[in-house]
Amino acid sequence: MVTGKIPCNIKFDTSAQLHTLEALMGLIIVTGIIIFTVQATSLTPLTSSTANAHIEAQLQTLAQDMLTMLDHSQSGHNSSLKEDILDWDGDEYSWNSTDYVSENKNTLENSSTADLLMAVITPKGIAHNVQFAVINDAGAVMPLDYIYNGEPSDNAVIVSRRVLLSDSDIPNSSQFQSYTGIADADTSTDFYNLIDVKMILWRM
Repeated sequence: MVTGKIPCNIKFDTSAQLHTLEALMGLIIVTGIIIFTVQATSLTPLTSSTANAHIEAQLQTLAQDMLTMLDHSQSGHNSSLKEDILDWDGDEYSWNSTDYVSENKNTLENSSTADLLMAVITPKGIAHNVQFAVINDAGAVMPLDYIYNGEPSDNAVIVSRRVLLSDSDIPNSSQFQSYTGIADADTSTDFYNLIDVKMILWRM
């Protein structure tokens, strides 16, 4: 029996080495692009995202519920929201961490709107404004600040509720107009004015 050695000639495959090197270079390039993209994207608390959209939806629902509750009334009675408008002295109030106080150092009292805001909004640290938009003598819409706590941010939500005022609601219309700036929009009828109450909420 004749046995012999099988010649074994190992040659390096240069094409395989080139393919491996190309794959490695491709991986490095893709990784570099991913790192650059992540670093170039600015992520801030105000960046539009699903979380921010969820917060805005929560604030909108909260404001709607509050205005709905304030505008609810029993038969034959004014709503709390309407009473707050009729009792308003025309001052602009702001939150000072304890009460709603005007520049004249008056404290907003006997206001269901203020009481509800203090119970629900201020403990959560939510910034807020309440505004009355009315029709002036010229027939144009004029905004009046009831509660003002600064300029709203871009992610603020605005919810409004309309309240109808009649002449029969206001015993002394001249005094009411001088205090609040809310004029009688139609002196020929019992219609006095239509108040568009706007509640504006935003996160600081």
